Formats: sequence, structure tokens, C-alpha cells
Amino acid sequence: MRRPAARSRAIGGRASPRPSGDRPSEFRSAGGHTCPPVDWPALVAAARAAAARSYSPYSRYAVGAALLAEDGRVFAGCNVENASYGLTNCAERTALFKAVSEGARRFRALAIAGGTARSPALPCGACRQVLAEFCAPSTPVAVAPLRRGAPVVRALGDYLPFSFGLDGAR
Repeated sequence: MRRPAARSRAIGGRASPRPSGDRPSEFRSAGGHTCPPVDWPALVAAARAAAARSYSPYSRYAVGAALLAEDGRVFAGCNVENASYGLTNCAERTALFKAVSEGARRFRALAIAGGTARSPALPCGACRQVLAEFCAPSTPVAVAPLRRGAPVVRALGDYLPFSFGLDGAR
């Protein structure tokens, strides 16, 4: 999980709705793709709860993620650091690997909780590519501050517009 640069603060620059209220909301990406309604408050709450279980003694930067599978199951994960920084695992990949190990392969949405309202945690490049292996470019990703505040939702494809895969179709 990387901390965004100061100029990355304005995340929702392109027609990205801010979910609010307690009811599920539909998402339309900047590219015009829509997805079924998602209960964003519940998904963000699951990501925040996962962040509370973060093992981050080196950076003290807790991050949580909650991945909504197509079948309705939610898989939560947190970042797990290691003294050898390269062996650290981000919250998004923890949630995805947990889901895949439980048989889920198709996903509807992802919520990430970390950082502050001015500088929320964004998926690192490795997480973006791994997510692209299992999620459509139109999959909505909600990025929320760790403590409180409304998430900003953008499509995965907005974060990684030129992902690649063995099939050459990405």
C-alpha cells in the first residue's frame, strides 16, 4: 500500500459519485459502466474493521480492504508488514487471496480504508495488477479515510488503465 503524493488528493476528479446514506447505491464509472447496487456503508465498515487488525509495526500505517464477491460474500483483509519490507502484503491482496482460497473468482466491488480524508490510501501498482486479474475494469473501488468520512468511488480501470494478462485481452 503506498501513500499517495500530495497532488493525488483530489481523487474523484471525473464523475465519481460519493456514496452516502444507508442504502445501496448504483455506480457509474467515468467510462459509463454501471454495476448493481452496493451497500457502500457496510463494505466500508468491513474495510475499517479489517484495518483494526493490521500488523503494521514498522510504518504504523494501517489499511483494511473488503472485497464483495459476486455471490454476496465479503472477504476482508488487512496489511501485514514484515521486517523485510518486500515481503509485506497489502490489505487488498490479503482480501483477494483470501477470497480466491475460498473459491471466489468474480467480484462486484472493493472498499479500501486507510489514510486520511486529505490523503487516503490508494492501491499500489502490484495490488492494481493483481486485482485486474480477477476484476473487470468497471469494478468500483471505494477509497475511504481510516477513521471517518465519505469514500470516493472510481472504477478499477481508472486506477490501472493498461493492465496486462497472458490472454492479451487486457
